[in-house]
Amino acid sequence: MVHKTFLLLGKKASRKFIDKLRIFVKAGSGGLGLSKYGGVGGRGGHVFAVGSTDASLKKIKNENSDQRFVAGNGGNSSARSLQGSPGKDVFIECPIGISVKTDSQAVLGEIMKENDKVLLAKGGRGGDPSNSFIGLKGDSHNVSLDLKLIADIGLVGFPNAGKSTLLKSLSRSSPKIASYPFTTIEPRVGILEYDDHRQITMADLPGLIEGAHMNVGMGHKFLKHIERTKLLLLIVDVMGFRLNPKSPLRSSFENVLLLNKELELYKEELIDKPSVLVINKVDLPSAQLHVDALMNKLQQMEDELKSIAEEFRPKKLLQFDDVITVSAKNSLNTEHLKAKLRELLDLHSDLDGQDSNQKQLSLLKNSLTEHVGLGAV
Repeated sequence: MVHKTFLLLGKKASRKFIDKLRIFVKAGSGGLGLSKYGGVGGRGGHVFAVGSTDASLKKIKNENSDQRFVAGNGGNSSARSLQGSPGKDVFIECPIGISVKTDSQAVLGEIMKENDKVLLAKGGRGGDPSNSFIGLKGDSHNVSLDLKLIADIGLVGFPNAGKSTLLKSLSRSSPKIASYPFTTIEPRVGILEYDDHRQITMADLPGLIEGAHMNVGMGHKFLKHIERTKLLLLIVDVMGFRLNPKSPLRSSFENVLLLNKELELYKEELIDKPSVLVINKVDLPSAQLHVDALMNKLQQMEDELKSIAEEFRPKKLLQFDDVITVSAKNSLNTEHLKAKLRELLDLHSDLDGQDSNQKQLSLLKNSLTEHVGLGAV
């Protein structure tokens, strides 16, 4: 039996972060025309979603208790004003990364940057000769606002692997940090800044748990937030991970395989993303012995997989561009990691226009002396 991996959050935590919201939108009806004078009614108001860096789905929900957004009706034509005034448009400020769908799963559009605009409901046409001067009704339906964070790097690992500590060390983010699992209960984005003012964003996801089940049905809820990232950063505790005293201790090597398998189970395409493995907490006593053991297993992956139980064994293996040891707590080797992440992002960006054979050759030339991956010799 395959042991699946899920995010584990309490009921209180599940209410803190909202990444999907269903709302009702109604555009305005067109105004009446004036057949006697050929007057045209004003068109009904539209409903738009507009990208804003200050917006959040939680804010939309809190400020609109009924989740209804209704635009104004168009003005009627009159003898004094043959052209009716247009109805008032409604603009809903939405966070960057929103995908908008109807209940029938038709995609209306995406908001990928500030001021991007998506038409959610179109106002009705004003009364004119084509419709017997009777204004038409506007669109009205439910739409879902589905948020997927946009970041350059997706940070993935089990609880207590040190994700929040690493994010704090690398970026301006100041996450809550404690020595117990599930400190991170919602996705968080940090900004890595460089001396030349270059900025790279990193998304930290709540920890994944092997074999856990969700009593609130959240499942792979947060894994969608790494779909738009350009590079995956997997982090493992060099000493392994145990959820609680009754749980088995999984070695760092088993953790790598389990994270690989979890990504694969969620969406196999994620395995093709560029990736880096970070081995954390190398400042601990005897850590070097565990580092050596893990590196040996990674380099002998083909032989190691033969003795691995099926529930740990991915069908498709990640290929790491680099494996880097750090102590996030003491900022040991984190500057090297920061520089390497920038280098790899730029490398893969340059390779995007190449065909697959050219890309593989370029990657080999650029990392021949340091490339270590699952399946690499």
